[in-house]
Amino acid sequence: MKIALIRQRYNAFGGAERFVERAVQALAAEGSTGLTLLARSWSGEAGGAEFLRCDPFFIGRTWRDWSFARAACRAAAKGDFDLVQSHERIACCDIYRAGDGVHAQWLENRTHVLGPVGRLAQRLSPWHRHTLAAERRLFASSRLKAVICNSRMVANEVRRLFGVDEARVELIYNGVDLERFHPRLKDEFRSTLRARLGIPADAMMFLMVGSGFERKGVPALLEAFARVPVGVDGAAHLVVMGADRRAVAMQVRAEALGIAARTHFPGPQRDVAAWYSAADCFVLPTLYDPFPNAALEAMACGLPVITSRQCGTAELIEAGREGWACDAWDIEALAGHLAALDVDQARHMGRAARVLAERFPLDAMAAQLVALYRRLLAAKRGRAPGISA
Repeated sequence: MKIALIRQRYNAFGGAERFVERAVQALAAEGSTGLTLLARSWSGEAGGAEFLRCDPFFIGRTWRDWSFARAACRAAAKGDFDLVQSHERIACCDIYRAGDGVHAQWLENRTHVLGPVGRLAQRLSPWHRHTLAAERRLFASSRLKAVICNSRMVANEVRRLFGVDEARVELIYNGVDLERFHPRLKDEFRSTLRARLGIPADAMMFLMVGSGFERKGVPALLEAFARVPVGVDGAAHLVVMGADRRAVAMQVRAEALGIAARTHFPGPQRDVAAWYSAADCFVLPTLYDPFPNAALEAMACGLPVITSRQCGTAELIEAGREGWACDAWDIEALAGHLAALDVDQARHMGRAARVLAERFPLDAMAAQLVALYRRLLAAKRGRAPGISA
């Protein structure tokens, strides 16, 4: 079986890439597959996969995406692949993994926090218009045999907005490394990392991990955190971790809200697992997130999750058990959830969150993807699904 994977920028440590790598390794153990990566650039290794660079000239992101799509489709056509899987909105694929969700839905959600000028700019943006058109072409493609969605939220959006047949929609949740992300890390890293930021050992610590602060809901999170009353046991702390060009602006906003002394912006960190161990609760009031790896990793580390209903993780959480969810733009509700949680309750809910995370091991995710590959290849070759490729 020859599989092509289309991804503009391939990072061997990325969530989407790990998703495919596990399945390819499982098939490779049987001597039945080879993986070719069609990418503009890549970093790290991918289990012996072949890399094929597709990096035509471009100026600006609209031209970038358009030129890459043309180059990748040409390369896929020449490669005589059994299956082509794209993680980009490109119509020349058999399988599309909607790891970034539905762009049309993201834009609709974003209008809730944009002013009139921002909404106008969004409607007129050449890149948004190009991406919406590419998305429509993708889901209308007669070649498309399967759409992998990592949450029911996204699966419903794909069916509702584009009329994709339910038989072509595959729900495969992300998996998590349950050994790397584990509650026992608290014993190793908690006190050291808190001391680095000046957070008292017994203070409630909320953690947000993610780049792209607007989409992740950081502005709303700062507003909500500022409304949390300082209790008799001391003030809670908030750690916002990730890379964003607006990081300085967010720090200025925290200063204006009077929470700068207990709001920390350490930037992106290589060992995120260690930082989960320092926290008591993971917070992600995202405007749109199909199924963030960070939320699942946090639960695996024993943290309850406060997120938005616009996040795929919310569909797994039972309110008051593993966490809470509210609309991303409901600042009062978010503040209420933050205020309602103390360290002892967080530990209790964190145990339930770990149990929930244990339902999503990496091997289960890979097994579902392997089964999908085999089924599609069998149908393509006119054989029964049980026959090995």
